[in-house]
Amino acid sequence: MRQIGIWELLIILGIAVLLFGGKKIPEIAKGLGEGIRNFKTAVKDENKKKEAEQENK
Repeated sequence: MRQIGIWELLIILGIAVLLFGGKKIPEIAKGLGEGIRNFKTAVKDENKKKEAEQENK
């Protein structure tokens, strides 16, 4: 599988700026960061529950 290079990343960022405008990009990035953080927390909690269940058996 091919990795994204610097030129592809710049093109994607340029398109994002054109679509959403410069002021909306930080808001979108903040929301994306919060979503990723919530997902990681949920995964960790699920792993802790599974470990606790295995220890109780």
